[in-house]
Amino acid sequence: MTVAAEGILNQEIIWLGWTGLHITFWKLIGYTGALMFGGRWLVQFVASKRAGKPVMPRLFWYMSVVGSLMTLSYFLFSAKQDSVGVLQNLFPSFTALYSLYLDIKHRGWNRDKASH
Repeated sequence: MTVAAEGILNQEIIWLGWTGLHITFWKLIGYTGALMFGGRWLVQFVASKRAGKPVMPRLFWYMSVVGSLMTLSYFLFSAKQDSVGVLQNLFPSFTALYSLYLDIKHRGWNRDKASH
C-alpha cells in the first residue's frame, strides 16, 4: 500500500464527528471485522435453534474468515499497528480458513441445506 493511501485511510472521517469518536477508514474496517467476527455466533445460534440441535452453518466460517482478516488488517496496516491485536487475530484467521476448507471438503460446494 502506498504512503498516500495509508495516510488517507488513517485520516479522521469528518462527517462522523458527531459521534464524539475519532473514526478513520481503518477503524471502520476494524469495527466491521469485529462485528462480523462476533456476529457469527448469532448466525450459529439461529441455525441451531432452527435445526433443534447444535449446527455450524457455512456462513459461520465465512464470517469468521472475513471478520478475522478484517481485524487483522486493521492491526497490521492502520496507524494502530498493535502486535497484540495481530497475534489475537492471526490464529483465528488460520483456523477459520482451515475449518472452511474442511467444511467444503466434507460437504461439498453445493451441499444440501437440510444436511447441516
